[in-house]
Amino acid sequence: MENLQKFYINGKWVTPQSKKTMPVINPATEEQIAILGLGDSEDVNIAVNAAKAAFDKFSQSSKTDRLKLLQRIKEITKNRFEDLAQAMSKEMGAPITMARDPQADSAIGHLDGFIGALEKLEDHLTLNNGDIMCKEPIGVCALITPWNWPINQITLKVLPAIATGCTCILKPSEHTPISAMIYTEILHEAGVPPGVFNLINGTGEDVGVALSRHADIQMISFTGSTRGGISVTQEAAKTVKRVTLELGGKSPNLIFADCDLEERVTASVNECMFNTGQSCDAPTRLLVEKKCYDEVLKIAKIAAENISVGDPKKEGDHLGPLFDKIQFDRVQAMIKVGIDEGVRLLVGGLGKPDGFETGWYVKPTIFADATNDKRIAQEEIFGPVLVIIPFEDEAEGIKIANDTPYGLAAYLQTGDKDRADRVARQLRAGAVHINGGGFNYGTPFGGYKQSGNGREGGEMGLDDYLETKTLHFGD
Repeated sequence: MENLQKFYINGKWVTPQSKKTMPVINPATEEQIAILGLGDSEDVNIAVNAAKAAFDKFSQSSKTDRLKLLQRIKEITKNRFEDLAQAMSKEMGAPITMARDPQADSAIGHLDGFIGALEKLEDHLTLNNGDIMCKEPIGVCALITPWNWPINQITLKVLPAIATGCTCILKPSEHTPISAMIYTEILHEAGVPPGVFNLINGTGEDVGVALSRHADIQMISFTGSTRGGISVTQEAAKTVKRVTLELGGKSPNLIFADCDLEERVTASVNECMFNTGQSCDAPTRLLVEKKCYDEVLKIAKIAAENISVGDPKKEGDHLGPLFDKIQFDRVQAMIKVGIDEGVRLLVGGLGKPDGFETGWYVKPTIFADATNDKRIAQEEIFGPVLVIIPFEDEAEGIKIANDTPYGLAAYLQTGDKDRADRVARQLRAGAVHINGGGFNYGTPFGGYKQSGNGREGGEMGLDDYLETKTLHFGD
């Protein structure tokens, strides 16, 4: 754990210039498990200079060499798989079964996706007019990742940077630094050249702003809240760098009467509560056709009552705690907002589950008979809270689904294939999950509207790290 008080810059663990620190807390026990060093603008300058110096050579590396490097990273990641899972279980409260699959599994899955994408990448293409179009690494990249899917988001940013020949500085969430430290050790052991990958811990106000403003950074990729994404965009505008964002969501889930209600409603409730509701694409608005509304409420209530919470160290499909007290207080406040708005509480509610006085545990909660103008239907709660809204017909369901500032994901349950295609085409979201269909590694991930811009994963996930140059030859 001693490296948590250091930064990884130019291939070495170094003492920060800043003297600031913060405790790392286990959200299940509320006990301190480590001390983290926090950086400042001076630390950012040192890391950027290392990445800038390494870029000239690494940007000229061959695709073959970079593919070999990715394969070495894969081998080391497999060896440290359990370390990654245990780290995420401790630092964010993910139950260990879920911390392995899908949390730690994403380190391997996304890597396979990027290896396949890099193999297909054509960096020189002759156009119909005879000119040549080249794809080249954009330069030094700043990568800012969240706490809710720590390794998933780190690999979605660090791996395409390395794959395309860029150099980078990672600022992981200061709340989940242990998994980031382990992943840094993986990259070091795999032989990533000094300066190609650098790690700085710190707050968004200090390190995040400094990275966003830095003139020697050509691209910044941010995953987090919409408020944070707006801040990054504003700060980055001063140096006209490329900005990609993966932000919040309030994803609709349309339930039509022609689906298998018992199966699809139960799965929908579980999907909303997965990761203790701390996923940006969670289906948190359940839109239900009126002709099956009463039956859906019965099924949803039973499904929520069957969800258990428990110790993250134990195997199983139970929910762990929220990641810290700040998030616990916010979720509690939003549950109270729903109650104060007069929305019917179907199950759950305020307070901790019985027997969980210690730790930031919450009750799986469902509100019913809501309308889409309620705050709990419009604002991202980021906890295990589901809002059920009735609709009359297909047209109204689509209208309610799209009535949100977000557009990261949408979900659709129907037994009619024609309806599935028809409705999916009208939903304003970056991904539509039909009858339980999940994401596959290598598929581009991202959203519409205030859910961000750009795509992560697979072939499209390389594009944001590449610049386009055209060559024009005379006689």
